[in-house]
Amino acid sequence: MAFSGPDAIDQAIKVGLDLDGSPIPEKMLTLYKEVMEKENLRKRTGVKKSMRNRIVRTGSKHFDQSSLDQRLKEAGWDGLSSKEIGFFFG
Repeated sequence: MAFSGPDAIDQAIKVGLDLDGSPIPEKMLTLYKEVMEKENLRKRTGVKKSMRNRIVRTGSKHFDQSSLDQRLKEAGWDGLSSKEIGFFFG
């Protein structure tokens, strides 16, 4: 089974297979599902904040620090914080 795109991880988890086709251990799936159930119950604070967090987390894999910082600012968000720089680019 081939997985690609932004939903690849969710699709693989749903069928219980890693991206290489190997089975995900049941204890891992159980813990993941338990944590995600709790997360689904958590009240959200705002879409734009979540969007920015996703952009930083994923964008750090595709852009260098300076480019991502500039793109965030151009889009109207705060630039990268020192904590984000240390975590994603350190």
